[in-house]
Amino acid sequence: MSDDRKNLPTRLWNALRRPSARYSLLTLAGGGFLAGIIFWGGFHTVLEATNTMEFCVSCHEMEQKVYREYQKTIHYSNPKGIRVTCADCHVPKDWGPKIVRKVRATNELFHKLVGTIDTPEKFEANRLAMAQRVWASMKASDSRECRNCHTLEAMDLEPQKPRARKQHQAAAKEKQTCIECHQGISHDLPEDMPES
Repeated sequence: MSDDRKNLPTRLWNALRRPSARYSLLTLAGGGFLAGIIFWGGFHTVLEATNTMEFCVSCHEMEQKVYREYQKTIHYSNPKGIRVTCADCHVPKDWGPKIVRKVRATNELFHKLVGTIDTPEKFEANRLAMAQRVWASMKASDSRECRNCHTLEAMDLEPQKPRARKQHQAAAKEKQTCIECHQGISHDLPEDMPES
């Protein structure tokens, strides 16, 4: 290896440490600020693009299974015309928890690549484990994403059916979280789900 190539890391490091002879500090700071804005804008755009319904159902496993199940629920079509999307239930709104969820989603991409659920049979064989992970996460966050729209404090219990009213009163008293009772609200329950 030539001496020039051996010294390249040292020369680069020295160039980064030494003030520029060509550009003013203001120009360098302004350029860095502008680059930061462009990076942040691009990062935020990609982050939000991965929260769209189109992105979520872009793989055939989701489009063929859970999306079709969801289309039969009140979260998809209801008298008030409010449609809940995948991200509303599965991605936190606050930035820190959202980033944690996105990092954890890379595991889902890995399983997409290796074909863990690429057939209906494989999907059903893994449905219980996938559901249990989602339920555990929702319980750990006190059903944070459900509570973006639903809260026991804001519920008018009077128009509810007697059983629902009683359950919601008990949930408030016992400080239960939504997912403890509302499993399978937007997706089919696993066939091999253990009895409670």
